Amino acid sequence: MSDEATTQATATGNVEVQTPDFTHLHDSAAAPASGGINRFFDVDVTVWAELGRVTMSLGELMQLGAGSVIRLGRSVSAPVELMAQGVRFATGEVVVVDDCFAVRIKEVDNPRRNDG
Repeated sequence: MSDEATTQATATGNVEVQTPDFTHLHDSAAAPASGGINRFFDVDVTVWAELGRVTMSLGELMQLGAGSVIRLGRSVSAPVELMAQGVRFATGEVVVVDDCFAVRIKEVDNPRRNDG
């Protein structure tokens, strides 16, 4: 055992305690990984547009049927949030392209803006 080891008495007997010897870790920011962020460009992520939200009781939810209308807590003029993997990355407006809904991006969020 090393010189730094100490022995402490416990209710069940003696316990030897040692200070761990950690190897030096290099700062990953100082030496960027091969390929950088570009190596992740082929990774698929799920993207969706959130029009609004509403909170309702389970009883109210169970009473919904065909033709029911749920009023969302967002005005028609409010921007739509674009989400990727649960994180908002942009806001936009709903448009129609070839008989399909689409979202025109109006503002892309700064990824550093929400960091604490």
